[in-house]
Amino acid sequence: MTVSDRWLLPDGVEDILPPLAGQIESLRRDVMDTCQRWGYQLVIPPLIEYLESLFTGTGHDLELQTFKLTDQLTGRMMGVRADMTPQAARIDAHTLGHEGITRLCYAGHVLHTRPRHMLTGRTPIQAGCELFGSASEAADLEVISLMLEALRVAGLRRVHMDLAHVSIYESLITEAGFDRDTEAAVFDAMARKSVPELDALLGDCPAGSGGARLRELARVSGGVEALDEARSILSGASTALDAALDQLGRVAEMLARDYPEVSLGFDFCELRGYNYHTGLVFATYVPGHGDAVGKGGRYDAIGSDFGRARPATGFSLDIRALVSLGERPSKRSGAIWAPAEADSALEGVISGLRMTETVVRALPDDTDTNPAERGCDRQLVKKDGKWVVEALA
Repeated sequence: MTVSDRWLLPDGVEDILPPLAGQIESLRRDVMDTCQRWGYQLVIPPLIEYLESLFTGTGHDLELQTFKLTDQLTGRMMGVRADMTPQAARIDAHTLGHEGITRLCYAGHVLHTRPRHMLTGRTPIQAGCELFGSASEAADLEVISLMLEALRVAGLRRVHMDLAHVSIYESLITEAGFDRDTEAAVFDAMARKSVPELDALLGDCPAGSGGARLRELARVSGGVEALDEARSILSGASTALDAALDQLGRVAEMLARDYPEVSLGFDFCELRGYNYHTGLVFATYVPGHGDAVGKGGRYDAIGSDFGRARPATGFSLDIRALVSLGERPSKRSGAIWAPAEADSALEGVISGLRMTETVVRALPDDTDTNPAERGCDRQLVKKDGKWVVEALA
């Protein structure tokens, strides 16, 4: 190993340097402020937990994304969080234990064993909100609306949102009655939207069966016309499927009314988070970025897995990705350059300015005398015995 190799970071892990670090922190604060204005209370879950609570109700996917280590105090296995949603569910179920509605928000680093997408790293900065205690459609709409507001704060105003409903796939795959291997193969093909594989797997299923309907649904995606086509494919299947389609229609109608700038679509192969989602799910995209910039949905099952049955819905965002994709105007003006001169009056002026402004003080041995390179656009100068701020020449 060479000397330079010692300081290399692992693949997918990066230092975040100025000015990007400041932009990320600014957006994190603004998103959390937005969530708190909607009544969501901030929580800061720990970076590591015992595996049992990290994986409760989440399925195999999250386990594969989690780094594991041994607690030197107890010998038990712990994990570095790969998703903060299970932590919020644990806090609601066991730490807070409130009855009625609980709204929580959070923001912090998570760690993935592998990047979720070729354009992302392994240390996203996840922000999100979770709403516990309401099974109503109004709760789903509140969470989706808040996510869209957060994307607006990030400078993403024109986005595309795909809506789906996990119970549609769940009902059809249960009706089909496949063995475990076939069901796994169908799930994998659906998740990858591989129509040829689904044709090979489901081509012999009789018309009107769960398998045949799944094969037809795999070809359906798009706007309102896709929902109409899905209604035709699922006609007469069950009242539960009719209810799921009706909910998708109502939610889409209300979102189109309140957020006309957001294009809406339906993707009946959307199985992201299928292992723990139980109802309406959604994912938001921007052109040119293959991964979702925001995603979420209903996950009522996790509460019962934690020993306290609670309906729940929420969303999560990657703050790092939003900064690179958004077009947020800069809210901070340049800094003020102050000389290194020893002067009690200057000290007082600097202290007063730092209540609202950024002041960069020169040091006696400072060799860089170009204030503009330090982000300064003004300077403190002494005129008529008083220190005043004026623009840099």
